[in-house]
Amino acid sequence: MRVVRNLTGLLGFLLIWEAIVRAGWVDQTDLPPPTVVFARIGQLLGDVEFVRDVVASALAWLIAMAISIAIAVPAGLLLGSVRWLREATKAIVEFLRPIPSVALIPLVLIVIGGGPEAKIFLAVYASVWPILFNTIYAMAEVDPLLVETARSYGTPRSRILSSVVLPHSAPFVFTGIRMAAAISLILVISTEFLAGAKLGIGQFVLEASSVSGRMDLVLAGTVVAGLLGFIVNEGLERLGRRLFRWNEADEGATA
Repeated sequence: MRVVRNLTGLLGFLLIWEAIVRAGWVDQTDLPPPTVVFARIGQLLGDVEFVRDVVASALAWLIAMAISIAIAVPAGLLLGSVRWLREATKAIVEFLRPIPSVALIPLVLIVIGGGPEAKIFLAVYASVWPILFNTIYAMAEVDPLLVETARSYGTPRSRILSSVVLPHSAPFVFTGIRMAAAISLILVISTEFLAGAKLGIGQFVLEASSVSGRMDLVLAGTVVAGLLGFIVNEGLERLGRRLFRWNEADEGATA
């Protein structure tokens, strides 16, 4: 039912867009109608070069997410469980967190260069924070009574972490990963566009807009990027519902 409602809203938006352009209210050169844009997408998906760009962006996103999770989850567990360490690192974390990743592009290009490493680094930098803070928050939300009960039975600290803390923290951590997935994809494509990568959807959009001035290609690339983001978010949402059904049941019982 939710999918039907979403598709109905999307279809309505596309029909309004098509009607406005066909009525001549907007020049088709500046804003091609959706029928033209989707026809162009169909052509592009048969173009090996464009498919390579999509794969390059998706692969960079996947690598960035793997690195972000590998860094942020253990760091969040450590900071969430060791109070003095959390307090000692609070100043530097709060200093680094608000810095926009795109503001670091010139520095990253100088230090790392303009290869795939640049967009992966910037995506990791932006993605680490939501995972880290959700993990720290998750640690704070664990019921102290459960931890104390495990300790009273002589359960080792490592066993408490794996059998008590992690299962109760997992839904919060996964929410952070979902948030980071969207941020990471945005950063990958933005860096490709702003830094002029050799491959990627952002590079395709940059070339289409600056070299050929083809708005149909620009919008086609943009829509493909949006579809990729939708697929990632929808896939993670479905995975989360499957993995954490017990958490939804608990919330329903509490409500």
